[in-house]
Amino acid sequence: MRPVVSSLLAATCLLTVGPAVDAQQAVLFADRMQGDLSPVHDPAIISDGDTFYVFSTSQEGEAPGLIHIRSSKDLVNWKRAGAVFSAMPDWAKREVPRTKGIWAPDVAFVNGEYRLYYAISAFGENHSAIGLATAKTLDATKPDYGWKDQGAVFVSNRKDDYNAIDPAAFVDREGKAWMAFGSFWSGLKMIRLDAATGKASVDDKTVYSLARRATPDAIEAPFVIDHGGYYYLFASYDFCCRGADSSYYTVVGRSKDVTGPYLDAEGKPMSKGFGQIVLHAKLDASKRWRGPGGISILREGGRELIAWHAYDATRNGAPTLRIAPIAWTADGWPVVRQ
Repeated sequence: MRPVVSSLLAATCLLTVGPAVDAQQAVLFADRMQGDLSPVHDPAIISDGDTFYVFSTSQEGEAPGLIHIRSSKDLVNWKRAGAVFSAMPDWAKREVPRTKGIWAPDVAFVNGEYRLYYAISAFGENHSAIGLATAKTLDATKPDYGWKDQGAVFVSNRKDDYNAIDPAAFVDREGKAWMAFGSFWSGLKMIRLDAATGKASVDDKTVYSLARRATPDAIEAPFVIDHGGYYYLFASYDFCCRGADSSYYTVVGRSKDVTGPYLDAEGKPMSKGFGQIVLHAKLDASKRWRGPGGISILREGGRELIAWHAYDATRNGAPTLRIAPIAWTADGWPVVRQ
């Protein structure tokens, strides 16, 4: 990884960058990608058969439907493939009347079905909800294609010190299902899920704390994977959604225990705002891509692919889909060649 310049270190004094890795280990897809790549925020990547799919945040009126889908056979050429919802689910409008879009989808194949988690909220509020939709296939040409909304999974209210958006579900090494979530307020949280239903567990209602930042409290978009005996917690720091002026960037910490503590390579905790840099505009030699964050990760073909959005400074800050393989250092830290 390229070293971080001194100005970046001064601006992000709580962060560390991992050791160098051979750039040939990370063949870059992102600069070859073409087709319908924008607008994309918070891409959730998955594959079904020989096709890759990306689901992304959407606002009412932006394009037909909500939670837009893009597909590709080769990770390079992308096209629109419809949307999950034709309109906002009725329960969501009742729960969060001010919502104008569906945010930050997360998708996985579990127990013979595709589960897509999504967030309902309004900017700057923590009366929010995470919902669930399910499907048997992602291939719209198959007769059993179609998404069924399963309603609310978890809700936060103004009395809570957390925000129920940016869901990321996963299964640990013991087969227990979890969902990380969170944005601003007191940081990233995690709850147990019922593996059979994909809904919140009725047996364990604990809200576990994973990571937070004091000043600024801009932390969101968790994603958890299991690799090499550790759980890795990815998160986005600072501010998205400001076009080329976005300061978003991506960090990671790891833990032997799924509930933490998550530490960077120097042993400093994400619970105190530390983190190992994975994606940052300062690491982009082209200076084109700003605010990289909102990541998801797909294990496919013996590799791990990371998808994220970044703002294209050459196109008025258009939020654009980016994908690359993850390389791992000898001591077990992820590196992405931007």
